[in-house]
Amino acid sequence: MEYRELIDILMSDKHFADVVLYQGNVVNVLTREIYRADIAFKGKYILMVGDAEKLIGPDTIVVDVQGKYLSPGFIDSHMHFESSMLTITEFSRLSIPSGTTTLVADPHEIGNALGPIGIKAMAEEASVVPNHVHLVVPALTPDSPDLETAGYDITSKDMKEILGYPNVIGIGELQGFSNAKHVYRNTPEVITDLLASTIYARSIGKMVDGNAPELFGNELAAHIISTAGECSCHETTTKAECVEKLRQGVYVFMREGSTQRNMAECIRAVTEEGFDSRRCILATDDMVAEDLEKLGHMNEIVKRTINEGVNPVEAIQMVTINPATYFGLKDRGILAPGKLADVAIISDINNMVVDAVFLEGKLVASQGKLLIDLPTYTYPDEVKHSVKRNPVTEEELKIPANGSEATVRCIGLIPDQNLSDDHEVRVKVQQGAVQADVRQDALYIVCVERYGRNGSIGKALVKGFGLEQGAFAESVAHDTHNIMAVGTNLKDMAAAINHVIEMGGGLAVAKGGRVIDDLRLPVGGLITDELTGPEVSLKIASIEKTVKDQLGGKVHAPFMHLSFLALSTSPKWKITDQGLIDVNNFEILPPVVE
Repeated sequence: MEYRELIDILMSDKHFADVVLYQGNVVNVLTREIYRADIAFKGKYILMVGDAEKLIGPDTIVVDVQGKYLSPGFIDSHMHFESSMLTITEFSRLSIPSGTTTLVADPHEIGNALGPIGIKAMAEEASVVPNHVHLVVPALTPDSPDLETAGYDITSKDMKEILGYPNVIGIGELQGFSNAKHVYRNTPEVITDLLASTIYARSIGKMVDGNAPELFGNELAAHIISTAGECSCHETTTKAECVEKLRQGVYVFMREGSTQRNMAECIRAVTEEGFDSRRCILATDDMVAEDLEKLGHMNEIVKRTINEGVNPVEAIQMVTINPATYFGLKDRGILAPGKLADVAIISDINNMVVDAVFLEGKLVASQGKLLIDLPTYTYPDEVKHSVKRNPVTEEELKIPANGSEATVRCIGLIPDQNLSDDHEVRVKVQQGAVQADVRQDALYIVCVERYGRNGSIGKALVKGFGLEQGAFAESVAHDTHNIMAVGTNLKDMAAAINHVIEMGGGLAVAKGGRVIDDLRLPVGGLITDELTGPEVSLKIASIEKTVKDQLGGKVHAPFMHLSFLALSTSPKWKITDQGLIDVNNFEILPPVVE
């Protein structure tokens, strides 16, 4: 009946549009052109794009947008609310004003921590926000079953339930088969179980995302086949990878988040090799609240892409029609009759300055301000209290070694990347324990199991944080989200870790044996439902400043950088509760070189 009403308005002279955006510069992502036209809305749909003069009636709201650009609302094709530490509601509060109207989120963070109950709660919250939020759920937790401990083990047995939750459109990143060769050799049963999940998902009309870092040739082909259909990858970090994946039909999600920035390298396949960009999609993966508030969301990523030499319309295609095509979102991604009236009004197309946002035909944001109230969603008590271990002691955090000196394996942090390096450092040994060496920037790093399943603690050294004193800890550690800590001494490490345990999850900074700053994250140890988006932005900025000013930290976004050093599917060396992981060879390494 809604469509019939649209036809009646278009074909008669007795009915009119609700809203007409008058004489704007339409960004046509179908034809890759910009031209002067009106856009008329009725209810939540676009009536027409063209000359809408005859559709203007006495009650029609006419918005003069001359000189401005009219684009489809933007889509973030791969992101995690948990990485922002915000609820869906608060993330939406910050992202809608910059033109993002659709979010495709992978809740595998809360899935690792809580399993189906956490995913279900997030799916329910997605139902109450005004923007479009879709979920792609994990088929496997943990990603590397033999190398780490999650709070809940998701397998194919859970697929029927969680794929049936509201707003779930498919399976998220297949990290369980990212390290294809070693998974095949060491845990082939994982492949069988993933195939059971992906084939089932495809059979009920759901999609499946891939995850193929540094895969080429046979390994890439095997990973593509594991998705049982069209494959995507948001872990592509080099031009060579991007070229290979585009040639093999992979949709490359060119990531540009707060600490992982790979778009500039990937886009070279387009700008230098002249590749067709229809399978190139922009995504953030992980963004902190402060960046959302101060820089923007997908508009900022499009701006950076334009700065790499991409035509503005082509860059906009990468956040509109390209992802809409991949996900089968047939009601959006273009400005055309019968599509949802999701429109970003842009005053400066090269710098992607978004003046206003229409969502389903309603003006929801103007000049960076949200104009609508967002409903309140209360997370159930069952998704809280996820930290179930006893406090740690300094003794438990020690790395045993003999003699007066030892050669110790040391993870190398690479700023703005998920990838890490591998080092060996020579450090002192005192009373049978390895000593951190601030002069070499060789600090302690630990990962503490927090779900009460085995109490294990992984230990090593790390370079790249530049701390001069103190320690900080967090219950955010991709993807199993045990407690991570880095520090110059074990006393402060224990203080920070134990405060995170006491809070039931969160961030903590310690110096001189006491906690000097913190942030509580009660929802799964990952998200706060106690602060608004702007409040979280301020608090994160404050606690990061504490790390810099009080501890001497050198890397920006230190908590997010630390959290990715637990990602057991991303080369080279990472740390989990089970120990130091050689990702490339799928094995646990002793921290001290024998």
